[in-house]
Amino acid sequence: MTSQTHNSLPAAAILAERRRSGTRGARLPPSLRPLDAAAALAVQALVSEQLGDKIIAWKCGLPVDGQPVLAPIYARTVYSGGACAAWVRDGQVRVEPELAFVLAQDLPTRSSPYSATEIDAAIGGTYLALELIDSRYSEPDEAGFIENLADGLLNQGLYLGPLADAEAAHAATELAIRISIATQETNQLSGRHPAVNPRAPLYWLVEFLRAAGQGLQAGQAVITGSYTGSFGLPVAQDIAIRYGDLGELAVRFSPR
Repeated sequence: MTSQTHNSLPAAAILAERRRSGTRGARLPPSLRPLDAAAALAVQALVSEQLGDKIIAWKCGLPVDGQPVLAPIYARTVYSGGACAAWVRDGQVRVEPELAFVLAQDLPTRSSPYSATEIDAAIGGTYLALELIDSRYSEPDEAGFIENLADGLLNQGLYLGPLADAEAAHAATELAIRISIATQETNQLSGRHPAVNPRAPLYWLVEFLRAAGQGLQAGQAVITGSYTGSFGLPVAQDIAIRYGDLGELAVRFSPR
């Protein structure tokens, strides 16, 4: 066992406990910081083991400077139906408007790559979604990509809204995101998917996991990138977010 592998265990223990309690803290001690993406993903996997919660979704993006972009999302942090509990910072919940592709078929590990056609056929539905954003670091910008990868890339959960038309969502390179809050003026943002093709990161994730000996299961959701970046929303207020012509998501946040 290398020193870096050995250090993954205490690093994961710190991050898992912060996830459970909703606390933030300083960066990992220098001796526990992962040195590369492989070590960061090892910490990610150990956090999942220590939490003991089912991985019911994934966030992913196309690689950045050759670095993999992925993180698991856990069952206890996925919501739908209008109500959503989240860790609250300064009176707000940070979110990112995304599309979630929910699988109707397993994509198990195998020796040969999956084609885009096979992956498309496994998608059971495309949903309007909000990624719930939070970090276990007090200053995540100071931590850098590798340490944030170990911590799940600022994910604290997922809110699934209504079903969207699959073909329209597949073509949704750009979306006007309109945010309506009961006590505020409506705000509109010009949204563009960071990968252009909203399914492209899903194709990448399937292949990355397959090559690592890990598959995806029916019922899991995959989000593939924010149309607008992140922004804050208030708790205890009725919120409606319109995703261009794809539909409207309604949500009301409460503190976790």
